[in-house]
Amino acid sequence: MKWIEVNSYDEMSEVAADIFTKQLQEKPVSVLGLATGGSPVGMYEELVKRHQAGAISFENVKTFNLDEYVGLEQSNPASYWTFMHDVLFNHVDMQEDNIHLPNGKATDLAIECQAYDVRIAEAGGIDLQLLGIGVNGHIGFNEPGTPFTSLTNIVELTESTRTENAIYFDNPADVPTHAITMGIQSIMNAKAIVLIAFGAKKLEAMEKLRSGVVTEDFPASQLINHPNVTVIYGGTN
Repeated sequence: MKWIEVNSYDEMSEVAADIFTKQLQEKPVSVLGLATGGSPVGMYEELVKRHQAGAISFENVKTFNLDEYVGLEQSNPASYWTFMHDVLFNHVDMQEDNIHLPNGKATDLAIECQAYDVRIAEAGGIDLQLLGIGVNGHIGFNEPGTPFTSLTNIVELTESTRTENAIYFDNPADVPTHAITMGIQSIMNAKAIVLIAFGAKKLEAMEKLRSGVVTEDFPASQLINHPNVTVIYGGTN
């Protein structure tokens, strides 16, 4: 596990964007695993700038997002489908057919979960996976206690996670109680992983990760067993 300490959110975003830029320049047909939330927004903005400057193209890239809320239409302003289009996809040369997110409105959610892992495998697997981390150590929406062997599945969100995400909803009560998420094993199947975290509220999680203790009570700790993980972190505010 490679650790890169940064002094600002902007620096974190640029360092992460450098890794993704290198990936796209070396392999234009890359399969990217993407994350949502506040942490990656700056990186996506930087990638948009680099695309507009002609440094990178997404024309032949395939993307698979980590998760999506159960019960939200794609058009819902709080859906991750909308988020990804607003911050990245609408501003680069992505082909819509190459964009993949779990379908939280699927008639049979269990089948949707199985099909999502199949789609990733059929694409050749994820070359580079972006992760954030929750204050409780969740990656994707894999909450503490999730088996490390889990594949894409339906999860019930903890109150701490719902509270973290309430800022994206007009009413905190509207935050869905469940989500579809890539499982921990689904994430570990990626060839390379970049985890980003900045700010005081993430410091405790970073300390736990650095402790080297691997436990299902702290889902991100399984990343210690992955051969190619870069952690970009920092900040006291």
